[in-house]
Amino acid sequence: MRVDFLMAGAFTGRARRGRRSLLVCLMLLPLLCGAGTASAARAAQTAPRSPGTDAQITDVRELDERTLDLTVSSPAVGALVPVRVILPRSWHSDPESRFPVVYLLHGGNDDYTSWTRETDVEELAEHSDALIVMPDAGKAGYYSDWYAGRPRWETFHTAELVRLMERTFRASSARAVIGLSMGGFGALNYAAHHQGMYRYVASMSSYVDLDGPAARVALGLGSLTDGVDLRDVWGDPVANADVWRDHNPAAMPHAFRGAKVHLSVGDGKPGPWDENRPVPVLVIASVGEKYLPESIAGFAASLRSAGVEVTTHFYSPGTHSWPYWERELHLIWPTVMKELT
Repeated sequence: MRVDFLMAGAFTGRARRGRRSLLVCLMLLPLLCGAGTASAARAAQTAPRSPGTDAQITDVRELDERTLDLTVSSPAVGALVPVRVILPRSWHSDPESRFPVVYLLHGGNDDYTSWTRETDVEELAEHSDALIVMPDAGKAGYYSDWYAGRPRWETFHTAELVRLMERTFRASSARAVIGLSMGGFGALNYAAHHQGMYRYVASMSSYVDLDGPAARVALGLGSLTDGVDLRDVWGDPVANADVWRDHNPAAMPHAFRGAKVHLSVGDGKPGPWDENRPVPVLVIASVGEKYLPESIAGFAASLRSAGVEVTTHFYSPGTHSWPYWERELHLIWPTVMKELT
């Protein structure tokens, strides 16, 4: 059984309500859907390709009036990548406006459906005039452009997808990125590698120091169970130490200047939300969180020393699981919206 800090998808707290999915061909969407959703579908269908990337939306699946599942052909990844989008509240009624964007990044062993499956982000978005974008990142993609060549998840998320959102869904340059577990690691790296791209960065229950022993053990165990050789991701830890350092948030605190950073983590102690979990799952969720606070506290201190504005939330009890991340999303949401407007 895998014990690491990437298993966001393994610690699901509950299944969300089922959705009535309507799979529609792009050419039929204007006929079958309401005017609002049809306009979104037409925009996706007729959007020009992104310059320099050729990423394009090849299919749209309507979930409800404001929620769409996109299929994106990504040269960077070398595959079709699903992306879930929640349109801003006034996207239909205000066709000339551009809207801020919140990117939500999923954890390891999970996918782009996790945020709507495990949280009530749709209710939060109901009264928010922001575009919510939830892209897939592979179950063990590490939010990186792989040393081996492909997939190039970072290029997809920070170049191809950003351009598609701007051209197709009127996204503005006001962006926030929020991730949990492996996705939190990705959010931090994206902010550090692309200074000025994100106004607000939140990392929940993520490892932040690749040189830390806990992270190295977790990554090693994860690579065994996933069948992913980390040398394909970042090269050899010794021979390519510079590549590993370039993907280590703790090694580049000054790169976060200009963004507001939020870090949150539990202490690994089970709480009321953990009472009905099977013992093996609870053990993994507890261990997966227990060794994170020390490194996160050190990282927060180094960010402050570098002049970065940081907020933290160290809570007890708290395991590596969705109920705590959903609560955290609620806690930071008003700040996220404030920073984007």
